[in-house]
Amino acid sequence: MKRYSLEAIGPRIETFLGPVLEHAGLRLSFALARGDNRHPSFENPDVVVKFTGPDVDLLLENKAALLLALEHVTQEVLRLPPEDHTRLCFDAHEFRALRIEELRMSAAAAAEKVRRTGVPFKFNPMTSRERRIVHLAMNDEPGVRSESAGEGPHRQVVIYPAGMPPTADGAAPPPVRPFGRRRR
Repeated sequence: MKRYSLEAIGPRIETFLGPVLEHAGLRLSFALARGDNRHPSFENPDVVVKFTGPDVDLLLENKAALLLALEHVTQEVLRLPPEDHTRLCFDAHEFRALRIEELRMSAAAAAEKVRRTGVPFKFNPMTSRERRIVHLAMNDEPGVRSESAGEGPHRQVVIYPAGMPPTADGAAPPPVRPFGRRRR
């Protein structure tokens, strides 16, 4: 179900984003497009803003911090409610598709490690959109489950063996050693 049309929010995005890029001195162009459904179970935006130009690499530095910041500020200017933030997507050089694939592969590797060792795995903190991708990827992984732990910008995904209860801080519980055995 589409909530935002290119015709409805496109002009508002252009009105905001054009001057921001110009005042920032960034040599960037952007084009608005209807959302593509390459990864519909992970991300299904109504509108995509695609950047090109000599300064695209600046957008993608530091895990695309500037790209994501521009996206977030634009969502706030448009007054999109948090539950609709996935309806607008900023991208450059196919960053989003590559990041989704990277998160899916990382989730599969973490799930395998948890199944093999029985020890929970904590991902580094990530955005709510990235956490959602990891949680969705875990739906296809038997014998493990995922939960988010932490607060604010420190929120992260923890993968647990299916039967293990979480700890209050999302950390792995201490290992239990059989009585009478000592490590040397």
